[in-house]
Amino acid sequence: MKKKPLTDQQWKEKLSPEAYRVTRESGTEKPFTGQYWDSTDPGEYHCVCCDAKLFSSVDKYDAGCGWPSFTQTAADNVNEKPDCSLGTQRIEVVCDKCNAHLGHVFSDGPLPTGSRYCINSAAIILKKPDYSMIDIFDEKL
Repeated sequence: MKKKPLTDQQWKEKLSPEAYRVTRESGTEKPFTGQYWDSTDPGEYHCVCCDAKLFSSVDKYDAGCGWPSFTQTAADNVNEKPDCSLGTQRIEVVCDKCNAHLGHVFSDGPLPTGSRYCINSAAIILKKPDYSMIDIFDEKL
């Protein structure tokens, strides 16, 4: 059974004001201000709205632009669509599961993909690896 989409009011209650502005109103946070722009922590980045897996820290790099940047997506949960909102042609990236605005993708990234997924920190949440099972395994050695 498919979930019923949330109303604007429900999104406002679920998300922080900044996350709502970015993800539901296609906003952009200021560069060098988001929580993850310079993060080097390992883990997976998920959609702040619906928890869909989007990106991996393995594919994150410092593009010098002030937003978290990735060379590729980690799952098939990211869609791309044309965006002409600022009078220039760009490609918007959105969550496939809930249509949350994530950011934009550009073709000036490093090889081998050449892609730079420029993502708003307010649109994602980092889920760090659970090392508890590793600790249990190490204790048995």
